[in-house]
Amino acid sequence: MPKPLRDPKPMLDRVIDEWGGHEDLWVFGYGSLIWRPEFGFIERHPARVHGWHRALKMWSRVNRGTVENPGLVFGLLSGGSCRGMVFRVPAADGLETLGRLWLREMPTGVYDPKWLDCTTPHGSVRALAFTLSRRSPNFTGNLDDERYRHIFASAVGRYGSSLDYAYQTLLELRRHSIHDAALARLIRLVEHARFPESPDCGGSAAPVYPAAPSPRSSSKE
Repeated sequence: MPKPLRDPKPMLDRVIDEWGGHEDLWVFGYGSLIWRPEFGFIERHPARVHGWHRALKMWSRVNRGTVENPGLVFGLLSGGSCRGMVFRVPAADGLETLGRLWLREMPTGVYDPKWLDCTTPHGSVRALAFTLSRRSPNFTGNLDDERYRHIFASAVGRYGSSLDYAYQTLLELRRHSIHDAALARLIRLVEHARFPESPDCGGSAAPVYPAAPSPRSSSKE
């Protein structure tokens, strides 16, 4: 495990304090949280945030690559807009869910957790999102197409390859009628060599994540 960039506990304490624990917790997913949330929720809705965009520009030296051959995962960078999904977690399960999210997303303190206004078909909600600073050492900066091809061809971590991660995200976004032209272009760099069919063929695939629990269910189940 790479050495932590920052102590993640103070950031968790801050988020818990800002949330307050009296209302349900909303979480915004823009990458693997959409198809592998790993926490219980009672609602999920498509959502858009303004002022931020999804970008495959964060080094991954454990999950999708190694220290010797880093892979890539998504970060939420400032600028533009991003369509993803919001999940509503019952207030009673909020602390446990935040603990799970910190173990998954914040072991090295790389993200900057922020509360963002998310527009959904049912109105606006304030949701927790894991953003990435361009000042972070894990921010890749601009990569050319040849670098992406090399990473897609070679970077593999404990959860699989960077290419599979990016491809699965594209499929799940399209399953929810979310079109990410930048991600689709990156996949096209290698799709003919790796995938015999267009990513659109995944539109009817079954979801990877479990169905939302009933309102009476707990994330502990």
